[in-house]
Amino acid sequence: MKLSIIIPVYNEEKTVKELLKKIQQVKLDNVVKEIIIVDDNSEDKTKSIFKDVEFLNIIKLYHPYNQGKAAAIRTGLEQASGDMVLIQDGDLEYDPNDYPALLEPIMKNEADVVYGVRFFNNNSKFSLSYLLANKFLVWLTNVLYGSSLTDMETCYKLFKKDLLISLNVEAQGFEFEPEVTAKLLLRKHKIVEVPISYNARSRQMGKKINFFDGIMSIYTLFKYRFTKGVK
Repeated sequence: MKLSIIIPVYNEEKTVKELLKKIQQVKLDNVVKEIIIVDDNSEDKTKSIFKDVEFLNIIKLYHPYNQGKAAAIRTGLEQASGDMVLIQDGDLEYDPNDYPALLEPIMKNEADVVYGVRFFNNNSKFSLSYLLANKFLVWLTNVLYGSSLTDMETCYKLFKKDLLISLNVEAQGFEFEPEVTAKLLLRKHKIVEVPISYNARSRQMGKKINFFDGIMSIYTLFKYRFTKGVK
């Protein structure tokens, strides 16, 4: 089996090299890792830093202009040769050591898609507004789609590649998360959630998601819930 790890990055000069090392060091039984890193036209030193990193099975891609997280994921997906695809943010909020836990339900044929569930308790790096927004989006998703998800906005989403391709993602930015979730739930796919570790960072440390992204998430959830013909 092969796992394609798609890493959309934008202005992550402080973390990208360490992240790639962490991914390389993770040992997976009977699974080959393919690392696909997509630079979304970073304005800092991100591009030059990972240009010099040489690992087995690493693909480096570059956008000529900034297009957004979802656009970078699509670019990476075009080059992915794995049976499975995992989305990995370019910071260090998510720990690659959680890969085995994410893979287990798919390896056991218990799921087509797995979400890593973050726990926000006692994490002082989160603002109250961010916590409330996250909880609201999860609640709204469950109300609109009759689901019982715990963490819709998590970055760690693991798919069988053919399933992700079939979703025909239209998003450009952070609305990738609600779009894929909406389409999966409309199709009645079972989303298995597993607990993961999470080291949150503040806006001062480089966190990029903002109020507008939250509004876009709400719009996206309503859009796909009430759009006829979504398959």
